[in-house]
Amino acid sequence: METAAATLMQSPFATLRPSISIARSENLAANGSSFGSFNTNFGLSLKRQISNSKSKLGGHRRFGLGSRRFPVVRASSSSLSPDSGGSGAQIAPLQLESPIGQFLSEILASHPHLLPAAVEQQLEQLQTDRDAEQKEEPSASGTDLVLYRRIAEVKANDRRKALEEILYALVVQKFMDANVSLIPSIDPAVSDISGRVDAWPSQDDKLEQLHSSEAYEMIQNHLSLILGNRLGDSSTVAQISKLRVGQVYAASVMYGYFLKRVDQRFQLEKSMKILPDTLGGDESNVQQVVEEDTRPLGGQQSFQASPTHPEVSSWAGGISSGGFGNGIKASRLRTYVMSFDGETLQRYATIRSKEAVSIIEKHTEALFGRPEIVITPEGTVDSSKDQLIKISFGGLKRLVLEAVTFGSFLWDVESFVDSRYHFVMN
Repeated sequence: METAAATLMQSPFATLRPSISIARSENLAANGSSFGSFNTNFGLSLKRQISNSKSKLGGHRRFGLGSRRFPVVRASSSSLSPDSGGSGAQIAPLQLESPIGQFLSEILASHPHLLPAAVEQQLEQLQTDRDAEQKEEPSASGTDLVLYRRIAEVKANDRRKALEEILYALVVQKFMDANVSLIPSIDPAVSDISGRVDAWPSQDDKLEQLHSSEAYEMIQNHLSLILGNRLGDSSTVAQISKLRVGQVYAASVMYGYFLKRVDQRFQLEKSMKILPDTLGGDESNVQQVVEEDTRPLGGQQSFQASPTHPEVSSWAGGISSGGFGNGIKASRLRTYVMSFDGETLQRYATIRSKEAVSIIEKHTEALFGRPEIVITPEGTVDSSKDQLIKISFGGLKRLVLEAVTFGSFLWDVESFVDSRYHFVMN
């Protein structure tokens, strides 16, 4: 069964598709070594009034932009960017640029408990502006009509950018509520004395607790496909392509988005006791499909055999000879997913909004940088300018766990925001 795609648009990480751990996959290697109850309480207090704390949120002024007044936040330690002053603490790798995004950055850094009320306020204003614009009927013609349409296009783009940054701020807040710090931007120039870039603390236990037990079984399979027999090895350091790590991170975000979506449906049907009968019986059919899906195309065990699958990307050192599908285990949620027809599976594996796709792209690029991609005349990627980073397998596991959780949170906040300000088209 082929994995349905959700493509990152115009991104160097767009070569990947979301894996649902039931597609063909390979163990990945570095230097010849093989490595191949989610809390649904959104935590938003809708009755909280941000106006009660306006006197505490100093450090910004206001200016008019059309019919709306935005807070403009001065550069301070409250920024999500590492370039900010003050304490220099970094909340998230992506810097928010719109006036609304900067305002939410200030609140996240100083008064994160006020973010839900601030988001509610901004979404109401966005809805008001959109409604007013839709009621306006241009009476002009010719050049004036073209100008009117151009202004409307600019306003729509501004709203979309603000909406993206609202979604991102809400995802960051969910990590803060879970007491999990996001990994900062990865820069080989900023490493420890050994050259390792993964100086961040391990928070695997906290990340595990953010998923249901059934979902975490699937995440373990996902980790096994990526790390192979290095899954339990947290100390060994490998030199790996930075681009490939970024690609796996982006694919894992999309996987987490898909996984949360199907797990939400699974948990609902489980609570209503309407799960398919096959989930309580024989899982041999699932294992058979797993074995078929993990067989290399054309009988060749190489990266070239299946270049479109996310976990088949080659890492520095080549592909493991340990075979395909090592570590894949049947689970109830996996069996449930396998019961979907092709159309349902594709719908669930597709990211619903352009804003969510853009967030994945921008967050990944903020974390790993935007690599210089050169396509050779033969149509292959020239990796001569690709950077290699030193990272432990424990650091890789932490990256993947964060990425999957990021995707899960993204599904939650996208659904929440869409209930207040409709933007999801499918």
